[in-house]
Order: sequence, then C-alpha cells, then structure tokens
Amino acid sequence: MAKMLVRADDLGYSEAFNYGLARAVKSGFLRCVGVMPNMEWAEHGVRQLDGTDVIFTVHANICQGKPITDPKLIPSLVDENGIFKDKEIYRSAKEDFVVLEEVLMEVEAQFLRLKELTGKTPFMVEAHAVPSANFNKAIAMVAAKYGVESMKFGPKGPMIGKYSFKFSMDSGNPDYNPFESFKKAASQPMEEDEACLMVLHPGYVDEYVLTTSYITTARALEVAFCVNPEVPKWCEENGVQLLTYADL
Repeated sequence: MAKMLVRADDLGYSEAFNYGLARAVKSGFLRCVGVMPNMEWAEHGVRQLDGTDVIFTVHANICQGKPITDPKLIPSLVDENGIFKDKEIYRSAKEDFVVLEEVLMEVEAQFLRLKELTGKTPFMVEAHAVPSANFNKAIAMVAAKYGVESMKFGPKGPMIGKYSFKFSMDSGNPDYNPFESFKKAASQPMEEDEACLMVLHPGYVDEYVLTTSYITTARALEVAFCVNPEVPKWCEENGVQLLTYADL
C-alpha cells in the first residue's frame, strides 16, 4: 500500500493566502501545516485554524519578511533595513555566509513564537527555501533541544520518524495539475518503511504573493485539489494510505 503525507507550507505568508489554506484544511484532507512564525500574518493564519486537529510545524524562514530576533544581533541574515535577505542571495552565494550562532537564535525564536501562538509544542522544525548547511544545523539543534522532529538522512535518503521519504513538489511546472502529481507520486513503488511527502502551498493569491513568490496560480489550484471530494475517493479505490505526522 502506498503511503502519502501531504503537507501545506507557508501559513502566515499573507492574509489572502491564509484564507485559502484554511479552506484547504477544513476540507478534512489536509492536516499538516508549516507556519512561517515571523511573518506579519502568522497569528491571523493560526487563528483561522482554531478548532481543527491540524498538526503544526515550524516552517523556519530566513528569507522573507522581518526576523523575530533583533536584526542587530543577526547581521549575516538581514539587509541594511533589517529585512531578511532574499532567497536568491543565499542560492547564488559560493559559500555559506549564514552564521550558525545567529541563525540558531532566529530559528529558536520562531519555534517559541509558534508555540506561543498555538499553545502547543510544534511537531517538527523544517526549512523554507534556503540552501545553507548552518541553517540546517540550527534547525536540527533547536529540534533536539525541544525534543521534536527534524528531517534526518538515512541510508535511503530523507527520514522523518521511522519512514524514509520520497519527495514530490511540482508546483513550478508550467502544466501543473496537483491531482495528477498526487496520483503520480502515490503510484511510485514504496517499501514498508517508505512513504512520499508531497509539499503543497495551497492558498489564495493577493498582491503580496504575486510580487514576492514564483508560486502563484499553483497555490489556488492546490486549494481546489485539497477540497476535491474525488481525491480521498481515489485514495480509497487505489489503496493509498494518507499519513499525518502523528503516524510517524
């Protein structure tokens, strides 16, 4: 039986985005959500999901918006205005310029902020968009300090809990169809200790999303996918088990 874990990222990105993601969660199909705790709309996003059984993770963010930490304490992460450096700066750098001690402060601050907003310990800490060894190290250190999960790497690749994960995120494809991507991902051969993690960004689009993200139309398409009653029906007919982080 194929096992699929579907996670939505970016809660808190914008007001409109939050409304779309909340609709996707309330359909019942989507139950794992990554929050960007530093963003202006983080609390608004969390409040949209009050009363649901959603499992929150820290979608640790060092490339969008303002940090929680005093910018003066984390100069390697911010520009002259105290705003996080753009993801393309990290991606184009020849060396990892992220200072471990600085990013550790910010990741921990984001972890504690999400705990404050939800009243619960986040299940996991994972990274948003930035390729940095020190960023990943800080995430692992914060997760270990608070006894929660982070992505590890085993003999088969990325691991969460007892499962090795294949990975699916096709939202950048020009002919993207979320349902077809889901079917393709779920049709991969998987051993008993393997599952597929499908990462979505379901939400509605406003000016902020349009001007700051390359993922635009795909976000609305993913809301439609999550609320489509044919999706759980297809899973049942094809023997696909839907996992949440609680199953790991």
